[in-house]
Amino acid sequence: MASGLAGCTSVSYYAQSLEGHVRIMAARENVGRLIHDPSTPEVLRAKLTSASAIRRFATDELALPDNSSYRSYVDIGRDNVTFAVFAAPQFSLTPMTWCFPVFGCVPYRGYFSQKSAAESAGDLRRKGLDVYVSGVTAYSTLGWFSDPLLSTMLRQDDTYIASLIFHELAHQKIYVNNDSAFNEAFAVAVETSGVRKWLRVTGNRAGLRRYEAGRKRSADFLGLIAQTRDELRQVYGSPRAPQQMAAAKTATIDKLRVRYRQMRDGRWAGYRGYDAWFNSPINNAKLAATSVYGEQVPAFLRLYDLCSGDYPRFYASVRRIAALPQPSRAEALRTATTCN
Repeated sequence: MASGLAGCTSVSYYAQSLEGHVRIMAARENVGRLIHDPSTPEVLRAKLTSASAIRRFATDELALPDNSSYRSYVDIGRDNVTFAVFAAPQFSLTPMTWCFPVFGCVPYRGYFSQKSAAESAGDLRRKGLDVYVSGVTAYSTLGWFSDPLLSTMLRQDDTYIASLIFHELAHQKIYVNNDSAFNEAFAVAVETSGVRKWLRVTGNRAGLRRYEAGRKRSADFLGLIAQTRDELRQVYGSPRAPQQMAAAKTATIDKLRVRYRQMRDGRWAGYRGYDAWFNSPINNAKLAATSVYGEQVPAFLRLYDLCSGDYPRFYASVRRIAALPQPSRAEALRTATTCN
């Protein structure tokens, strides 16, 4: 199977992908059986019970796929299930892309091994590219397999679990080859609207307030990133010499950190949840990776509102836009005035 896929990338890369995925699939345990098993730790039983109810909500209330995904569980014994490697040129915000069967072209390569991801990142850096490696807590096979709940998905509260389940099932609902920005923004929009609905239906007002506060901070964060990307585009489009451009790039990123600290200590009243992101290296690859997940989300949420919160109508509208040629897709989404 790996050799048959070698037209897009190396056999060794596919081999590690298949091996890692097969190991997870082979370790699946039925969630219902674990919940009723007396030997299951109480903390895990409570998490799985919540996840099971959230899974039912996804189908019943969000019209997401009713299949066997997220009805089994795997303890993978580590903090991340995969590691995504992003890369971009030194003076460009356009990420490199890699193409794969089924999934199309995406702006990253995923590895089940942190060591393999680090080696790939090193190879890319030696080619003069900006590189960013991010740990991943969940992934979707787009319905080709019965994706399990992973121990990495259960590390935080129920709102976090709901967000991951809704997000990954959204990828199974609609996925457009070669348009990661569209796919991820759609999934985030389903995740966001779905979590809001779930918190309201379950009467978790305190959780909803926390979630909305987090969404506002996320919007602020993405606003900072968008501003910096605009400034860097001007830098990269200028007739500067390479050394001058590198210095201007560094100064622009330093300015981003200053703006963040001002927002954190002022508008956010000292909230430090994004400190780790800003305290680690920032480059074009990291900025590109962040933008993939955020830039089109407001347009999708606006379309959801235009569809009166009716998920089947919303999905139908998204499919019509997805059928357009890629250059027209983002514009049609941005300028939509009706659900139809």
